[in-house]
Amino acid sequence: MELPTIDLDLFLSQSLETSAVQHECKKVADALITFGALILHDSRVTESKNSAFLDLLEDYFAQSTSDIQKDERPELSYQVGVTLENTEKPKCAVDESCLSIIQRLEPSERPLDISAHSPDPKCRFFWKMNEVPPYETQFPGLNAPNVVPQAEEINARWTQTMEDWGESMKQAVENLADMACIGLGLPPCTFRDAGRYGPHLLAPTASDLEKYGRKDTILAGFHTDLNFLTIHGRSRYPGLNIWARNTGKRLPVKIPAGNYLLVQAGKQLEHLTGGLIKAGYHEVVVNDQTLKVIEKRKVENPERPLVRISSTFFWHLSSDFDLSPITSLAERAKAFGASQIALGGYATDEPEYQPMKVGHQVQNELKHIALMA
Repeated sequence: MELPTIDLDLFLSQSLETSAVQHECKKVADALITFGALILHDSRVTESKNSAFLDLLEDYFAQSTSDIQKDERPELSYQVGVTLENTEKPKCAVDESCLSIIQRLEPSERPLDISAHSPDPKCRFFWKMNEVPPYETQFPGLNAPNVVPQAEEINARWTQTMEDWGESMKQAVENLADMACIGLGLPPCTFRDAGRYGPHLLAPTASDLEKYGRKDTILAGFHTDLNFLTIHGRSRYPGLNIWARNTGKRLPVKIPAGNYLLVQAGKQLEHLTGGLIKAGYHEVVVNDQTLKVIEKRKVENPERPLVRISSTFFWHLSSDFDLSPITSLAERAKAFGASQIALGGYATDEPEYQPMKVGHQVQNELKHIALMA
């Protein structure tokens, strides 16, 4: 089974009224409803910018722990700067609804066991890519200024490289959000407007494969993302698995080389659509394919740090936005027949999507994964 591939070039090059564009937008909506994920083709995306980004983050995380720790901001719930390994916990390790979903999967399709509830052995860096709101936000801790690493050689490359690659993914995911609106029967800018002042994050993870490169090591435990849409560029190391909503089958992700990105639905999109679109479950693990690439990199690039960087961007709704299901979509969700969906038995376990500020939703999720007290 493969994820649908969406042609963003078509959307950008033709009038919204054309049948081809309308069909592609409907394809986006259907992919998010059915799979919770899709592959996006965007000719504006360049492999060179992704490579420069991966090189920079490999070099950054190859520094000593004491140097990296200078960029931690635990008082801001790690929402800017670095989060060191063994800090973030997978919510699903103790969340009853998530554990129930795992139990309903066929044993051969389940994620690697996270029941020990050990924190993930990955580091992360959060780099804000947001527009400052023209009002005083109720959530200043979620909208704090960026942290720039101090090491001279890294500092010189940092801001331009992060902004270049972050902007590539940000414009792609915002265009995709417009396509999703059209495909769902909403005004084209509904999602974009709701996220105009969102605390969007270029959010690479880093896993030290010298320390954690054994087969079946969990680098990021089974989870969903708390934001609206997550978009990924290609990592140099495989290991990302997702679970398609319509089948409950584990799907190893393969992003084609070139101008392709992976997009996944997050919890804010699930909430706003009343469960019509579900946040996609995923994990990152060391598997046989990961081990093959590790050995290949040792031979072909022996001078490079052996660190798995995820090329990840979290697109958020604005922190002060009132998050409540869109009525027309919530009604469609009820009619969708969620009891037929293999992953999770949604007809009986459907959550209540209570109205709340996005900032409160984010804070609630951060407490679950041990990033906020």
